[in-house]
Amino acid sequence: MTYREDFTLPAELVEQVQQQGLEVLPELIRVIINTAMQAERAEHLKAEHYQHSPERSGYANGYKPKTVRTRVGDITFAIPQVREGGFYPEALEKGLRSERALTLALAEMYVQGVSTRKVKAITEQLCGVNVSSSTVSQAAAQMDAELAKWRERPLGEYPYLFLDAYYEQVREDGQVRHLAVLVAVGVRPQGKREILGVSVSLSEHEIHWRTFLESLKKRGLGGVQLITSDDHAGLRAARLAVFGGIPWQRCQFHIQQNAQAFVPHKDMLMEVADDIRTIFQAPDRATADEYLAKAVKKYEKTASHLSEWMATNIPEGLSVFSFPGAFRKLLRTTNGVERLHREIRRRARVVSIFPNQASCLRLVSAVLSEISEEWLTGRTYLTFEGST
Repeated sequence: MTYREDFTLPAELVEQVQQQGLEVLPELIRVIINTAMQAERAEHLKAEHYQHSPERSGYANGYKPKTVRTRVGDITFAIPQVREGGFYPEALEKGLRSERALTLALAEMYVQGVSTRKVKAITEQLCGVNVSSSTVSQAAAQMDAELAKWRERPLGEYPYLFLDAYYEQVREDGQVRHLAVLVAVGVRPQGKREILGVSVSLSEHEIHWRTFLESLKKRGLGGVQLITSDDHAGLRAARLAVFGGIPWQRCQFHIQQNAQAFVPHKDMLMEVADDIRTIFQAPDRATADEYLAKAVKKYEKTASHLSEWMATNIPEGLSVFSFPGAFRKLLRTTNGVERLHREIRRRARVVSIFPNQASCLRLVSAVLSEISEEWLTGRTYLTFEGST
């Protein structure tokens, strides 16, 4: 059992949050992280506090106070100790990692003179103190080195690869531009998901996607059996150039959206969506092809452009039928990657406009490295044994 499964906030603390609002945040963070660290020690010792167990591997030895400067001020945590040594809980670092990246991004806005007094006030509130240029530079350099190591780590075999992008606002050369954040997610042979790489680029043009995909290949990415992505022209060209011989699954969700542009009347939208959904949910490829042929014929006279588009484009979303039925729901769209984008946006919301490309890459990398680590230690995404 982990702390995520058995942890509940004390009732009196919940009441404090309701009554005092943000003023009680330091105590809330202290209780949550202390509880997580205690759970880690119990897992390390293979026994709860005062529990008699033949599997016990050591004994607890009290707590050591450690004061940490957080976004909401200084908090003193109780670090669990073990008598035999060799144990230090990871919960504290995990809990503060992404917030540190956010604080740095905000601090840079202030230090580089591109912020308003409002941003300055937010920065001071988040950091707890005035942030000097040298402090930010030192912390940013240390974090950049760690995150670069993560982005450039060696890869291996990943049977399934998902590719997608979204945009962030970044100040470049005196003006605000929308830069593309390119993301690659892979599934290991053991079934675990992992974020393989990220790049902040000027756009989704072929040259940027190709550079990104080539970097994945140089790091050792191989064994890919299927690539799932949308049909962006730059990505398509880059994919064919770097991974031309690998089957491609066009995201079914994007196909549904693209089809709307060829529907001549609004009152037909629901009907067309249902017909396409019927094709995608067919039990096998032969049946899907049969449903597609019927749909193409159905719209030949009432929506000829839609009929032609369906005949050409929908087959690109049917590659998934060549893979085990148990996998199809998870392989047919890029929805999982788009959920990642939403999580990054949620954490970057306070920043609004990044002061430069480096600060954008820093925050995105920090969030993604944290999520990737959670995936690798969490549940299995695909179970290969016995799949049909």
